[in-house]
Amino acid sequence: MTQAIALHPQILFTLGIATMALMALFLRIRSTKRPVTVKGIIMPPLGMSTGFLMFLHPSTHFPFWWGLIAFVAGALFLATPLIWTSRFEAVNGQIYLKRSFSFIVILIALLSVRLLLHSYVEQYISIPQTAGLFFTLAFGMILPWRIGMYLRYRRLRASLVSSPGQTEQG
Repeated sequence: MTQAIALHPQILFTLGIATMALMALFLRIRSTKRPVTVKGIIMPPLGMSTGFLMFLHPSTHFPFWWGLIAFVAGALFLATPLIWTSRFEAVNGQIYLKRSFSFIVILIALLSVRLLLHSYVEQYISIPQTAGLFFTLAFGMILPWRIGMYLRYRRLRASLVSSPGQTEQG
């Protein structure tokens, strides 16, 4: 007689998050083969911002200061290493994101920390509140990171226009 294996929803959720993160990492690595555009830099935070609509549902509500702490933690502790490791290079007048092994390591470390913290935080607040807090944390990470990328991109683009010999920006 065969027995079906019952998986706890948390395990399925964790596997789903890990799969999505690995897909994002794979796509991020592949994107280094194409020139960077302003649209490609600003669309992720704009698209992600629609997720704030989740807060229309009362089950996701939490104190404002929790959200502020989550956003600031994402901006300070998660965006900073991504900003440090996101570098551009100019090749034949086109701007590309440089591949960086440290960037990949940081993304995997961030995923691990997120998964570990998720299980801990979920013990004390509801699943919808946990989702809202981690969404706010992630938005706090992506917004400054993409702003930093945009500023560096704009600076490199301006230097290419003024002096075509510039090939790299850090």
